[in-house]
Amino acid sequence: MTASLATVSYIGATILFILSLGGLSNPETARRGNLFGMIGMAVAVLATVFGPRVTPAGIPWIVGALVAGGAVGLVAAKKVQMTQMPELVALMHSLVGLAACLVGYASYVDTSIAFEGAEKAIHEVEIYVGILIGAVTFSGSIVAFGKLSGRIGGKPLLLPGRHWLNLAGLLIVIWFGRAFLHAESIPAGMTPLIVMTVIALLFGVHMVMAIGGADMPVVVSMLNSYSGWAAAATGFMLSNDLLIVVGALVGSSGAILSYIMCRAMNRNFISVIAGGFGTGGGAPAPAAGGAQPAGEVTPISAAETAEMLREAKNVVIVPGYGMAVAQAQHTVYEITKLLREKGVDVRFGIHPVAGRMPGHMNVLLAEAKVPYDIVLEMDEINEDFPDTDVAMVIGANDIVNPAAQDDPSSPIAGMPVLEVWKARHSIVMKRSMASGYAGVDNPLFYKDNNRMLFGDAKKMLDEVLAALKA
Repeated sequence: MTASLATVSYIGATILFILSLGGLSNPETARRGNLFGMIGMAVAVLATVFGPRVTPAGIPWIVGALVAGGAVGLVAAKKVQMTQMPELVALMHSLVGLAACLVGYASYVDTSIAFEGAEKAIHEVEIYVGILIGAVTFSGSIVAFGKLSGRIGGKPLLLPGRHWLNLAGLLIVIWFGRAFLHAESIPAGMTPLIVMTVIALLFGVHMVMAIGGADMPVVVSMLNSYSGWAAAATGFMLSNDLLIVVGALVGSSGAILSYIMCRAMNRNFISVIAGGFGTGGGAPAPAAGGAQPAGEVTPISAAETAEMLREAKNVVIVPGYGMAVAQAQHTVYEITKLLREKGVDVRFGIHPVAGRMPGHMNVLLAEAKVPYDIVLEMDEINEDFPDTDVAMVIGANDIVNPAAQDDPSSPIAGMPVLEVWKARHSIVMKRSMASGYAGVDNPLFYKDNNRMLFGDAKKMLDEVLAALKA
């Protein structure tokens, strides 16, 4: 393949990636967006493998790597459940960061001698920054994977003087960056490069460990942005225009998504990075100076729930991570289908940070064939709750917590929530009275118009479905 043909292929792949991002912005066009992305990636890979920069001797190695990576991806696609998608995404981000680090070291060893003067300095800055971003992305994503998969607790780890530690690490990185740029040989430059990498790895761990469970959706989108910038940095190191453009697209879209997530939680992005919000283990986090929720909960049975749904004219279902864990989305669809056939207006209310990653609930509902037109965002559905007969919460907690509006001293004060308590009746499905991922107790459970349906979401919904059919 000639250089001109490879360039045209890269331009075509870039256009396909932009169309892919555009398609992914809407559930109805998401499938087409995915298709554009896959075609664009195939074009990009083929143009690279058969382009002028790859020698025939290197093609077998590349094909071997493609086969190995493709096999891992195929196995993951078949075995990973939809409920495990957040941790899989975090793991994929870590691989992008690791690739940036490895490419950076290889580029420094293999190509630095080919540059002189200003070009050499620019190339080494690209390498240093690329490895820095890649190392932070790699270690941060590994910790995020541990938190999302439950291997690491959701409680933030707040070291004494953590901000000063971060500042000291930044100053050391800058100092060794200067030493790296003034190194007279590759062996001399390796020492500051390795020191910087270690500090960057530690910073990535420290940064994500300090972030509480409630902010994990923001962390996922933030790491998505980091992985994009790591890819762009790799493109600079390899002088690959396509990698630069694609990395910038991913990085910028991830940054915008992080902003949207923070706005949905009424959180400042810097405060999220600083960490400290949320506890672990489902233990309630006492509000500073605020009164704790008090009262008695009113349990309800599956049969009573079915009767309440049958008599309702308007129903809003609010799914959360509990639905994902129980893999109850298909039963939810069957209940929705049955109620709609009986003339009940059923809709879904989706909070932007429901679940463990942006769009988590939308993906699960789409997998269960729930129609897109009845799946509404928080801002679209909130004003309709006063006219709703039954609001049914399935495994959600923090996103339906009235303390966000009523208790200024609550850790989640000011966070936009789905106002399910304004419905005539609300039903909350939970295994127990444990708090949500943020570790904040929920006054909704004690309200007079609320009922608690305790048990595994899948099992209880199966019973509700059976009662509805009967």
